[in-house]
Amino acid sequence: MTIEEHALAFRCHEDWLYGVVSLPPGECTRGVLIVVGGPQYRAGSHRQFTLLARSLAQNGIAAMRFDYRGMGDSQGEPRDFLSVEDDLRAAIDAFTSAVPGLRDIVLWGLCDGASASVTYAATDARVRGLVLLNPWVRTDNGIARTTLKHYYRERLMDAAFWRDVLRGKLSYTRSLKSMLQLARMALGSPSGARAKASDQDALPDRMYAGMHAFDGPVLVVLSGADLTAREFCDLAQATPKWQRLLGARRVTRFQLDQADHTFSRQAWRDQVARWTGDWMRSW
Repeated sequence: MTIEEHALAFRCHEDWLYGVVSLPPGECTRGVLIVVGGPQYRAGSHRQFTLLARSLAQNGIAAMRFDYRGMGDSQGEPRDFLSVEDDLRAAIDAFTSAVPGLRDIVLWGLCDGASASVTYAATDARVRGLVLLNPWVRTDNGIARTTLKHYYRERLMDAAFWRDVLRGKLSYTRSLKSMLQLARMALGSPSGARAKASDQDALPDRMYAGMHAFDGPVLVVLSGADLTAREFCDLAQATPKWQRLLGARRVTRFQLDQADHTFSRQAWRDQVARWTGDWMRSW
């Protein structure tokens, strides 16, 4: 299938933002807005966002990727993922103007792009679905617990680790000191950091509130070899309210056991694109 790609320029307050729309032949009623995470621009890690947009368009689904203010080619001051509501609204305005037949917008985000999508979705009736890859719910206590549970447990079970310790290649005391420091963080906030911990603890609550308020279908894709994904899983398993939320029929979950955080191999990116396309056509 031959697709078309068009560059877009659109305003967000006083700044110009830039993006690319990938279009299949014929009219589209459903489209995917790719929400960039972290200090990235519209191509994505390993060009995943570019390749995903083209794959979706080749399967009859319009897609748009763009740069936030202050990133890539867009004007303005950089801002964090919890301060991009106006950017997302402006991008959806531009997307629906460029593709007049669009009725349903799906936000697709990786890491803190997923978190930005969750906190925005319920505020815009045009958003009808969410695709969340390795959502970012990071807190100091959370990552300490996750690291102890997954990383250090696997290290302690690894014969190669103990061989290196016995041969003097690794410092046993340094590893033990690191583990104890993580254990203190996992058990509670260090003194003097109460305000910081409070701010960080608010992120899981904001994520829960956003997903709870949004009533559309959600696809969650997790990497098996990623501490960010494992921290999200640990959070989801820790409380009944998260278990009920992610256990709802409107939530679909997949996991790629060997994949890393950014799906750095082509096979992993292709699988994510297939899951996204199949899920888009399933409702």
